[in-house]
Amino acid sequence: MTQDKALAPDDRARLDQVFMQVVLDVQAQAQQTQPERPGNLAAMFHKEQVGEALQGCAMLIAGWNENRVDEAGVQRSARALRGLGLNDLAERVERLRQIGEG
Repeated sequence: MTQDKALAPDDRARLDQVFMQVVLDVQAQAQQTQPERPGNLAAMFHKEQVGEALQGCAMLIAGWNENRVDEAGVQRSARALRGLGLNDLAERVERLRQIGEG
């Protein structure tokens, strides 16, 4: 398992807008999705996946406020986003691991 990525406070301040744009985009797009199939089971699964994505975002924000990229938040969000069919967005979340590099 990968560990959280620590950030210097100056880097966090400099990258805050980029990080928050990704997280806010994840939240908005996850909430706009609809279940893939009709029925209660599909709706329940969909609601759970959206909740997981949002919980992952909350973990990311909490970690960010502590000058780190929360690995568990990255994994939780990305897994849920893939479950919602938002693969490109999941990849964006996973790229947060490299924020500030290069």
